Amino acid sequence: MSLKNQINDDMKSAMRSKDSARLGAIRLLLSAIKQKEVDERIELTNDNIVSIIDKMLKQRRDSIEAFKKANRNDLVEKEEFEVRVLQEYMPKQLSDQEIEEFIISAIETSGATSMKDMGSIMNILKPKLAGKADMGEVSKKIKEKLI
Repeated sequence: MSLKNQINDDMKSAMRSKDSARLGAIRLLLSAIKQKEVDERIELTNDNIVSIIDKMLKQRRDSIEAFKKANRNDLVEKEEFEVRVLQEYMPKQLSDQEIEEFIISAIETSGATSMKDMGSIMNILKPKLAGKADMGEVSKKIKEKLI
């Protein structure tokens, strides 16, 4: 079953169970998917959808930080709920050990020796780790290795 079909089925079950909070989060996701399909006139693959979800998760995490600083706990809870719903559609996250192995392999492949090689390492890792790891954390780990 494609990811898009699964999301549509989940939307229907949220409608049936009258779970308005979950329904709202799923509709936001479907809206983002549809927008991308209309803008680019393509049918999105599962990888494209994971990329959209990853972007939405990053936006939610940034919002959570901002709302925490502003002491808006009501909005923090709403965003955290949306993160949990979106997270359900992401592939299984890689362990720290697996990420470490990918980083070491990419450094060896690219022959990187300093921070100026960071871009080439990220170009190797991004397709392999997209959706399976927080790329911000991956970036921090690469920096630790290159310094």
